[in-house]
Amino acid sequence: MADWNIRAASTEDVEAVVELRAVVMRADLERLGRYDEQRVRQRLRDGFDPAHTWVIEVGEAFAGCVALRPAEDAHWLEHFYLAPHLQGTGIGSGVLRELLERCDRGGSRVRLNVLQGSAARRLYERHGFAVESEDLVDVFMVRHVSL
Repeated sequence: MADWNIRAASTEDVEAVVELRAVVMRADLERLGRYDEQRVRQRLRDGFDPAHTWVIEVGEAFAGCVALRPAEDAHWLEHFYLAPHLQGTGIGSGVLRELLERCDRGGSRVRLNVLQGSAARRLYERHGFAVESEDLVDVFMVRHVSL
């Protein structure tokens, strides 16, 4: 696994995140018949909140991002994207493990949604997430506090 770190995101990071999202999500969105070149980018721009987002860096270069948004009954894991050439290297698991440990210390469960058929679902299941509900497009998952 390459050396990685996470740092707080800033508003200047939005376009790098937007472009990574478009690349990472394209195949799954196309498979579901939902890919739109502009919409995939604009949805991220509209929902980007640097206060709850981290940038993943490998060798001081942008490699991905992840957001952990507080909500009433849980934290929502969102916008978790890693550059395709770094997927499967253990970086995503390391980042996820670090964030889940923070939530466990704070006594907070974590929720997320993943697209139907996405390979990312296996990552989440390995880290204790279970399906809560699903529809034709999304799978909603939850991970309870691990002591």
